[in-house]
Amino acid sequence: MKIALDAMGGDEAPLKIVEGGLQALRESGNRFELVLVGRQDDIEKEIVRLGAGELNYSIVNAPDVIEMSDTPNLAIKQKPNSSIVVGLRIHQEGKVDAFVSAGNTGAVMSASTLILGRAAGVSRPTVGTPLPTVSGSCFVLDSGASSDCRPQHLAEFAVMGSIYASEIMQIRNPRVGLLNIGEERTKGNELALASYTLLEKSGLNFIGNVEGRDILMGKADVIVTDGFVGNIVLKFAESILPVLRARLIQYADKGIFQKLQALIAARTLRKALKGFSYEAYG
Repeated sequence: MKIALDAMGGDEAPLKIVEGGLQALRESGNRFELVLVGRQDDIEKEIVRLGAGELNYSIVNAPDVIEMSDTPNLAIKQKPNSSIVVGLRIHQEGKVDAFVSAGNTGAVMSASTLILGRAAGVSRPTVGTPLPTVSGSCFVLDSGASSDCRPQHLAEFAVMGSIYASEIMQIRNPRVGLLNIGEERTKGNELALASYTLLEKSGLNFIGNVEGRDILMGKADVIVTDGFVGNIVLKFAESILPVLRARLIQYADKGIFQKLQALIAARTLRKALKGFSYEAYG
C-alpha cells in the first residue's frame, strides 16, 4: 500500500508532518510505502535531520503551498503544483492508494471533489470528527465542510457516518442522532424537521433528536448536523480541558492548602480525562 502525505500542510510543516510520517512507518514496521508530497529540498532537510534509515519512503516534488489563509477554490486554480493538488492528482492516477493532509480543509475538500469526484449516492462531501464520551467516543458530522446544508445532505452524512462507525469504530448497529434544540420531533428549524423525516425512513438505527448535552454523554454513536453548528460544537469541545486546567490553577493560587489539594486532584484528573484531550483526536 502506498500512502501520500501532504508534507506542507498543518502546523509546523514540514518538520512535524515528516516526523509523524516517519514515525508511522517505524511503528508499522514498514508495512506501507510513504510518499511525501511537497517541496523536495525542505523535505530532504527534515529527513536528514530525523534519520530515515531503511524506512520505505519516496518524495514527490510539489513547489507550491496552499496556506491556511488562502481561499480554497482560488488557491487550487492559482497553485496547481501545490502539495494538495499534486497529492490528489497522483491518487487519482492510481499511483498511490490514499492521500492524507492536515492542511487547508476547504482546499482539500474542494480539490478532492474536483479531482477524485464524488462516490455514488454522495452529493456533498463531509468532515467527520470523533469526540470522546463517557462510554468511548461518538462520530460527529458535518464538523465544518458545509455551513449551509439541505435535508438530503444530512441524510447522506448519516449514512456515511453510520458506515464509518460500523466499519472503523467497530460499533454494531450504530445509533444515529440528529442534533437539535430539543428531543421532541416537532422541535427545530426547517432543516431539522425535514431531516428528521428523511432519517426516519433511512433504514438506519435512528434514535431521534439529541441535544448538545447528550453528545459527551454518549447517547448516540453518530451525530448529524450541518457544518456551521458542527464546527461550533467541535471548537467548544476543544475548550473544555483547557478551561478545567485554568480553573484548577486559579484555585491553587488561593493558598498553600489549596495548592496541595489541586496537586492531588491534578494527578487524578490527568489520568481520568486523558481521553478528552483534543490533541489525541486531531
